[in-house]
Amino acid sequence: QVQLVESGGGLVQPGGSLRLSCAASGFTFRHYAMRWYRQAPGKERELVATITNTGGSINYADSVQGRFTISRDNAKNTVYLQMNSLKPEDTAVYYCNVRISQIVPYDYWGPGTQVTVSS
Repeated sequence: QVQLVESGGGLVQPGGSLRLSCAASGFTFRHYAMRWYRQAPGKERELVATITNTGGSINYADSVQGRFTISRDNAKNTVYLQMNSLKPEDTAVYYCNVRISQIVPYDYWGPGTQVTVSS
């Protein structure tokens, strides 16, 4: 079955950096685009970054453009999110996502990893 497991979250001071990882299994990783979302308390889940299956096309939310970098290693079935110049408003639970279309598209999610930016 499809499994996504995020890691790398934690507490960091404003201006700091973190690197999130998402280990994927149960599907042919190199065939699918991958996404990072985040959800802050009291807010809706927000798309942060998308990377196509080959890494040839990448998109970011305006709020993280220039600070965050999404990447993937298809040999390791892992997608990453490098987060630099972190701000308190980046505080959220970060989720890895893959959408797999069988009969109908279905979104799979990891359990999430907490990122807290605070002094």
